[in-house]
Amino acid sequence: MQSLQEKLAHTIDFLESLLKDRDPSCVAVAWTGGKDSTVVLNLWRAVTPGPLKAVNLDTGHKFPEILAFRDRMAREWGVDLHIVRPLPEEIPQEIAQDKMACCRALKVEPLRRAVAQMGLEVLLSGVRADENRARKNLDLLEDRNGYLQANPILHWTEMDVWALITQRGLPYCELYDRGYRSLGCVPCTALSAPGLGERGGRDSEKEARMAELHALGYF
Repeated sequence: MQSLQEKLAHTIDFLESLLKDRDPSCVAVAWTGGKDSTVVLNLWRAVTPGPLKAVNLDTGHKFPEILAFRDRMAREWGVDLHIVRPLPEEIPQEIAQDKMACCRALKVEPLRRAVAQMGLEVLLSGVRADENRARKNLDLLEDRNGYLQANPILHWTEMDVWALITQRGLPYCELYDRGYRSLGCVPCTALSAPGLGERGGRDSEKEARMAELHALGYF
């Protein structure tokens, strides 16, 4: 089993490899404001010589605390933040009723549009393989039909992420101190019950169909 320092060294090497023969302005972090993508943003910030670009999906149903954290950190870290929202005609009449349709309308389509408009070649995610069965099959670098999705902390664990946050004194959203372990939209996120996994507080239908969502363009 690799130590955190070994994983960190491999992650930095991987991030640096993305800069070879590539304009750093064509790379952005898919930053939710959650712990995982915040770690990725911090690591990319240390590596990239170019602008610190980030894409944030604002579905209109995020926790106010995560939005406040996002805006504060964007200012403090000098993030070139692109906030992406669904078009009015894309918004479902009943949020979270049809989980697949909701995620596609509020996340997948706006993200796809933003990547094209920004001319991105690579989108860095905070996805980890141990979060969900469907994510165990992901690769560090994936072709997403028009751009590459890079998953630099794919082989990290939840404890690895918190260990780095503690070691570096990185900021994080206050919702984690209230017992949340994974943060999504308000209608699909709850506190994890004792004994459940990290994403035990997330909507069970969406979690069960993660592979389908990934095929549509979700992380």
